[in-house]
Amino acid sequence: MRALLTVGLLAALSVGLGAQAAPTAAGLKVGDPAPNFKLQASDGKTYQLSDFKGKKAVVVAWFPKAFTQGCTIECKSLAANGSKIREYDVAYFMASVDPLDQNTKFAAENKADFPLLSDPTKETATAYGVMSPAGFAQRWTFYIDKEGKISYIEKVVKPASSAEDMVAKLGELKVAKADPHAGH
Repeated sequence: MRALLTVGLLAALSVGLGAQAAPTAAGLKVGDPAPNFKLQASDGKTYQLSDFKGKKAVVVAWFPKAFTQGCTIECKSLAANGSKIREYDVAYFMASVDPLDQNTKFAAENKADFPLLSDPTKETATAYGVMSPAGFAQRWTFYIDKEGKISYIEKVVKPASSAEDMVAKLGELKVAKADPHAGH
């Protein structure tokens, strides 16, 4: 009898703990607060979403894996068109679950003039609901307004036109233009 109680208690505990431990994520939608993150980047800095709250919009372009064809095309598109993106008052990043050293090499090889965030623990990718069953991030781009709320989620990103598409979406979302005299 005691063994049955113990087994029953353990089963109940494991069910309860399992339900608690499961990450609640994937269902993010427009209007939801964007999950905060604190991630190291290819430029040697650590970025935290909450640092931008009340200051500027943020775009996080999740990508599956550094040095793969589509991701290389997307990175080059963003690097080649950075001046157009920077016309808006926005912080923008590419992000993956690759280790920091891999994203740093990838950024350098593709002349990325913007930070690539690394999430090797996959916690942030899970919070954003971008983790694929294969263990890497899906290619989704999150547009986050100045108040930290999701204003748009692009789930059909075209790597070759990702920068132009980002610029168009920033305009459509009426993100403020950057002050051309700031920092002078």
